[in-house]
Amino acid sequence: MTDLDQVTLRRRGAGLIGYDPANSAGGYTLIAPQTDGGRVTLIDMEGAPVHVWQMPQRPGRHAVLLPNGNLGYNGNHPDSPDLYLAWSMWHGGAFSEVTPAGKTVWEFTDLTHHHDAQWLANGNLLYCSLEPLPKDFARRVLGGSPANDLADGTVYGDVIKEVNRKGDLVWQWKAHEHLRPEDHPIHPFFDRYHWPMINGLCATAGGLVLMSLRTTSGVIGVERSSGAVKLRLHHPLVSQQHAPSELAGGNILIFDNGNFRPGVSTPYSRVIEVDPATGEAAWIYADPHKPAFFSSYMGGAERLANGNTHITESTTGRLFEVTRDGAVVWEYVIPQFAEYPEAAARRTGGGMTNSVFKTFRYQKSQLPWL
Repeated sequence: MTDLDQVTLRRRGAGLIGYDPANSAGGYTLIAPQTDGGRVTLIDMEGAPVHVWQMPQRPGRHAVLLPNGNLGYNGNHPDSPDLYLAWSMWHGGAFSEVTPAGKTVWEFTDLTHHHDAQWLANGNLLYCSLEPLPKDFARRVLGGSPANDLADGTVYGDVIKEVNRKGDLVWQWKAHEHLRPEDHPIHPFFDRYHWPMINGLCATAGGLVLMSLRTTSGVIGVERSSGAVKLRLHHPLVSQQHAPSELAGGNILIFDNGNFRPGVSTPYSRVIEVDPATGEAAWIYADPHKPAFFSSYMGGAERLANGNTHITESTTGRLFEVTRDGAVVWEYVIPQFAEYPEAAARRTGGGMTNSVFKTFRYQKSQLPWL
């Protein structure tokens, strides 16, 4: 036996790695690790916990702080059916709003929910869900690997829903009603059972809903009033990306995972700011040694008030802040490591992990209760 820690990521260092107060935006970071038993922790810039919520289930994806100071939580519902390989890892379905004191003031359940959810300013909830594609449409889905096709031939398609505080459905958009499979083939290395796998959402000021198409690579902007696609950011500008968000000036910030970026033998991730008018990158962050920054799945990026960018390198639990010039001014590695509690999740996410879907930074003025 050896006394050496066998968790590679933890052996390389966890907790606060470095902090430059003079150039950082400062504040508090909200973290909901996938395997930390449902604990959601708010840490300061030194990495010290300042508040903890203990939730009844682990996160399906992430947690946010709402304008009223309450926690908006996206929990992994224990009754969600095991639809396909990896479903257990990324479904949610158990939404709740919880006060800082731990009182639940709102709950909503949708067992078809997966990946992202956005808590809108009007109190509504916008989220990804799915349903089986019509059989004739499913047969038109191109690309992908058939190795894990479902026995009955089912291919699930994305349905974006918005519900109000009563749980009433107030808006819905179905991928198969607005996208042609011929225009959005699945990458050959991804499974075929979920098309086009929308993993990120953002409601824009101009009435669009940004949607990130994971397995087909691309970001689209859907007009709420008509359901029509009004914006398309194509591969190879983005590759297997996550987390599109609209910036104050109208540009779009994207976490570009880069699993299978064309012409690149060693994958790396980057964060890009795209001008939707031109479809070109206005700003890019990648590590100077590009493979040193890579998250093969999940990931997030948030523009901070001082112009810096807060980045979530999800698979390694690494959180860091960079300036406009690309200088790292804060870095923190989540120190909580554990296995996914569900055997189904461990099939595709095995081993000790500190992964997290997205994290968010808040200023003291946003936390009057702290």
